[in-house]
Amino acid sequence: MNDRVVVAGAVYDQGRMLAARRSAPPELAGRWELPGGKLEPGETGEQALVRELREELGVETEPLERIPGEWPLAPGYVLRVWTARLVSGVPAPLQDHDELRWLGPGESDAVDWLDQDRPAVAEAMRRLPTGTAVTGTDSADVAPDRDAPTGPLSDGARH
Repeated sequence: MNDRVVVAGAVYDQGRMLAARRSAPPELAGRWELPGGKLEPGETGEQALVRELREELGVETEPLERIPGEWPLAPGYVLRVWTARLVSGVPAPLQDHDELRWLGPGESDAVDWLDQDRPAVAEAMRRLPTGTAVTGTDSADVAPDRDAPTGPLSDGARH
């Protein structure tokens, strides 16, 4: 039996990577992850990633490269991670998240990552581009949820 694939994105912008804090399900709430979701039948991993980031964060992204490896999630699910460039939009926690945070080089330990995300986060931070990319938006602003505390912006299967 093949495992069901969950895709996640290490979204890069202006030399930073986006982290998302889970609000659901209860056993994952309060922990941080790379945002994404389940691959649907007929989709490639890249297509699923673009769709999921649009649905969860309200942004358009461009997948760049897949981080080697895959990590087990709930029974029957595996996580695959891509790096991605923010193309347009200001990320907002629209689904399953209550806070977003941009992390710069050396800041990956500033949040409590879900265990299954840690290896991919470490590799994504090693690949973090330097310099600033022009996206047409002020991505220093991440729209917080109305009820979420504001902080520094510097599932089964979980997605």
